[in-house]
Amino acid sequence: MDEHIRKDILDILNKSIRFVKSKDPVGLMDLSNRTVHDASIFQDEDSVGIAVIIYSLSKLIQRSDKSVSHKLSSYLKKSVEALSSKNISAFRKYMKTVIGEISVIDSKLKLYIEEVVNQAQIKKGSRIYAHGISMARACEMLGVTQWEMMNYIGKTSIPDTGKDEFGIKSRLNLARSLFK
Repeated sequence: MDEHIRKDILDILNKSIRFVKSKDPVGLMDLSNRTVHDASIFQDEDSVGIAVIIYSLSKLIQRSDKSVSHKLSSYLKKSVEALSSKNISAFRKYMKTVIGEISVIDSKLKLYIEEVVNQAQIKKGSRIYAHGISMARACEMLGVTQWEMMNYIGKTSIPDTGKDEFGIKSRLNLARSLFK
């Protein structure tokens, strides 16, 4: 793992622990969006995983009246300790545990959380795609299908963000010149 990414993930995890304890879903959402930058530049799967986890936590806190802070905070702290000591495999193990804990917090929420994780992956993938990474690579990084990604992107303004170098008139004139 790149040292810059490791330090950024550590910072994000430390902040996310505070936001989980204070049950601040907006702060968590901002942190999730921040990790997309690293994911799009370095195409780093750890950053993408963190973005998805933090996004899922924000949605869980936003929609749940259950206390989610203690267990999740302890696993997040353990992942910080592992990453601080550069034990990447232990860090990844704790991140998988966090996803598991999100799923078992409430048996009624299990299906919802799976859907939230899936939607988070699609949303984060679309942001990576908007940063200029190919759709195929973004889908591969997040483990979603291109069909799911295209369905989501079609409902957003992401395809419309490209700069139109040629105006409508110049394109029309070009098309007419081809058929003369």
